Amino acid sequence: MKAITYNAYGTPAALSLVDVPHPRVGPSEVLVRVKAAGVNPVDWKLAAGFLDSTLEVRFPVVPGWDVAGVVEAVGDDTFDYAVGDEVYGYVRKEWVELGTYAELVSAPVRTIAHKPRNLSFEEAAGIPLAGLSAYQSLTRVGAAAGETVVIHSAAGGTGSFGVQIAVALGLRVIGTAGAHNHDYLRSLGAEPVLYGEGLVDRIRELAPEGIDAGLDFYGDGIELLQSLVKRRDRVASLVDPDGAAKGAHRPWTRPDTTDLAFLAELADAGKLTVNVAHALPLDEAARAWELSATGRVRGKIVLTV
Repeated sequence: MKAITYNAYGTPAALSLVDVPHPRVGPSEVLVRVKAAGVNPVDWKLAAGFLDSTLEVRFPVVPGWDVAGVVEAVGDDTFDYAVGDEVYGYVRKEWVELGTYAELVSAPVRTIAHKPRNLSFEEAAGIPLAGLSAYQSLTRVGAAAGETVVIHSAAGGTGSFGVQIAVALGLRVIGTAGAHNHDYLRSLGAEPVLYGEGLVDRIRELAPEGIDAGLDFYGDGIELLQSLVKRRDRVASLVDPDGAAKGAHRPWTRPDTTDLAFLAELADAGKLTVNVAHALPLDEAARAWELSATGRVRGKIVLTV
């Protein structure tokens, strides 16, 4: 089969489209014929060696964790899915080696769920990591219906999912963003506030009674959010490496079938939409990484297979 690989840590230029053996399908796994693979910043950061102290990497690596496709085979004792089922998932395994930038990927059943019926494969492939990150962050801070949550960097890939999920859960959402993204945030159901000097005062004007929880999806928002929340322990940051030391939750996103199924239900109910900014063929993975690294893409980047 064809797959994107890299043989050592490096830049996007190290990526190659090559022939590799078909993956084996073990017990409680399915073989997925990949239709689309989501691209996330962690993919190129991992390839650059930034997570070497955290994750075990076995070269050559097929990158990618997000997938949407069709079940082609099932392993022993795999009764959850049948050949022909459309699935999507966050296929993060015990070590980094055989990912989703390929024609086929073996996926443990704990990492997948049935694909949202109302979304294309490209749209579905954009959800798993970012959608789970947003939902699990909301869960970690105990966000509940009727509360007010501030999402820092609300127009980004994870932030935009966070807004939609929080709204669907019955929360009031205040989202920080540049002025050019304010109409976009309003369309998702958030109340936008402008980045920059005076941000705390602008949030307090919108919520003079205080906020209940805060999510930092940018990396510089923990202290800001802790100055606003009623309880300092109800702040989470996915991206600040010192978050735990600052008293914030630092979720490490987990593959979870139940959570993926919940996100699929939201999508099928029209409460979770996916903006696919770029859908590129598999052999343009390097370009996809370069686009992702600019930090200027509003929406998801996916590879079509």
